[in-house]
Amino acid sequence: MLTYVIRRIGVAIPMIWLGLTLTFFIMRLAPGDPTTQYINPDFDPEVKELMLKKFGLDKPLHVQYWRWLTSFVQGDFGISFDRSRPVADVIEDAIYNTLILNGLALMVALLIGVVLGIFSAIKQYSKSDDVMTIVSLFFYSMPRFWLGLMLILIFSYVLGWLPTGGMTSINYEYMSAWGQFWDRVVHLILPVFVLGVASAASTMRYMRGSMLETIRQDFIRTARAKGLSERVVNFKHATRNAILPVVTLFGLSIPFIFSGSIITEIVFAWPGMGRVMLTAIFARDYPVAIAVVAIIYIMVTLGNLLADILYAAVDPRVRYGDGGGGE
Repeated sequence: MLTYVIRRIGVAIPMIWLGLTLTFFIMRLAPGDPTTQYINPDFDPEVKELMLKKFGLDKPLHVQYWRWLTSFVQGDFGISFDRSRPVADVIEDAIYNTLILNGLALMVALLIGVVLGIFSAIKQYSKSDDVMTIVSLFFYSMPRFWLGLMLILIFSYVLGWLPTGGMTSINYEYMSAWGQFWDRVVHLILPVFVLGVASAASTMRYMRGSMLETIRQDFIRTARAKGLSERVVNFKHATRNAILPVVTLFGLSIPFIFSGSIITEIVFAWPGMGRVMLTAIFARDYPVAIAVVAIIYIMVTLGNLLADILYAAVDPRVRYGDGGGGE
């Protein structure tokens, strides 16, 4: 298992470097520069040259790349052109907020998706199976920004039960400890629901299909022939084998959840990495935009690495170097 993990990490490192390099050149070769937002009829070209020199953008591209790469490897993301602050400080709070939102959404997606997928497969062709299938297709095909807007309209403006967006209320500082905790919870309900339920619908479809395929295999018939109860057969033998594709989906779904959370953060005014990246792109704030993209890329790669490790832990046949072959 250790050999398998080391080999996977050895493959992930060059992939991360290649992704960061492509991100750097795509951002730097895009039209415009940080001085674009200041351009007006009275803008002095000499001032523009001074600004480009200050940002280090007057150097050849390969020199800029080498400076950025050496600093990035040492953990120095540079200074934000737009905010004149270290990039690490700019994204510190944003990445924390995004991880909270996406972590909760991922747990909701897995718990609801796996449980409903198993139940739907066991109750195949029943009325409950039909209802769950229709509801899952409804949420799976629903655009997240539209779903978010509809939930804000219903639960915030019509019913007045939940806040429209943000992380806290205006009077958050004056609340008790319990009040502050509950205020955070109510601000999380709608964005977590939008991200989690939409992903749970796809997880349920995968789990249902995998479970149906598993319970028709010979070893399940053998388990029933041995006199084991349906509960043991379904939840012990069938679920363990059927969940393998869902484990892979767990890692592969992380990039889509992060990319989807950008729109959700904007709809709910959630101060996460999505809003920071969008603001940085409009301002041509290269250090911030590249750092955010790089962090998301690293998370995606680590998510896939985690999926590979979990897959090997669940199914020993896929481990490398144990004499059992590859995947």
